[in-house]
Amino acid sequence: MISKLKSIFIFIFLFIISINLLASGETPKRQPIEGRWDLTVDLGDRLAASWLEVRLSGIQTLTGHFVADGGSARPISEVVFKDNKVSFHIPAQWEVTDKELIVEGVLKDGKLSGTMITPRGQTLTWVGVPAPSLKRDKAPVWGKPIQLFNGKNLAGWQALGKDNQWIVENGILRSPRPGSNIRSTQTFTDFKLHIEFRYPKESNSGVYLRGRYEVQVEDSKGMEATNIHLGGLYGFIDPLEMVAKEPGVWQSYDITLVGRIVTVIANGKIVIQNQIIPGITGGALDSREGEPGPIMMQGDHGVIEYRNIVITPAK
Repeated sequence: MISKLKSIFIFIFLFIISINLLASGETPKRQPIEGRWDLTVDLGDRLAASWLEVRLSGIQTLTGHFVADGGSARPISEVVFKDNKVSFHIPAQWEVTDKELIVEGVLKDGKLSGTMITPRGQTLTWVGVPAPSLKRDKAPVWGKPIQLFNGKNLAGWQALGKDNQWIVENGILRSPRPGSNIRSTQTFTDFKLHIEFRYPKESNSGVYLRGRYEVQVEDSKGMEATNIHLGGLYGFIDPLEMVAKEPGVWQSYDITLVGRIVTVIANGKIVIQNQIIPGITGGALDSREGEPGPIMMQGDHGVIEYRNIVITPAK
């Protein structure tokens, strides 16, 4: 009886709100800034990938999420948009300072451009384009598996940076110390990926799908199942459960990526199933989401080993 009365009360409450909105003429209006944007930031010595999402909250307030060239997606409490000018500010994430990131831009001809002042005081320029939906009209037809790593040398792989610490020993692709990330020279659109990894205690790495979406690799046994730990799509999608093994043993991912839809099987258990990846994650190779991309492994955080890297691309 109490549950029924509660349901009736909620219905009446929502009905009154709807009547008030109609009476006042206040109906939500879509703003041209709403949606997801792939950003490119000029850091001076290189171009960095970034990402912005803007959504309407209620009838007038715009909120959102932002990904810089590193770190995870951060919430934006309010995005100001007026006369085709956009601005927002968010607290620092990894910088040790009380200063905020301040972003300003202009929307013109369906594209964004502007400046941002970092918490460290740098003024950077950036441009943005609408992110593609990446929806597929039909299920993929899988091609033949490709052995991406031959177990003998670095053929087919390219270190990103001057400090290439990656070596091959006993059939294992090893990063014995922090240094460069490494990517496959081949690029892919939709695929199934099998990859095995091993890390020492408290180490950290990641597997980037198309070089843009990081599936976290981290010593996470006993930790909460969140997107910043093993099995998570970094900053976006939490794994269903924590299935990390202890350090020093081999573990595996079997990942399927079709458009934006990702499924992750970690150590034989489904931890992410048919979930939508909203946008690029921190550390992405670029923000050109509509293009094919490589498999990239993070090597700038800690000691890591990989082996048995096999990809089955869609035809």
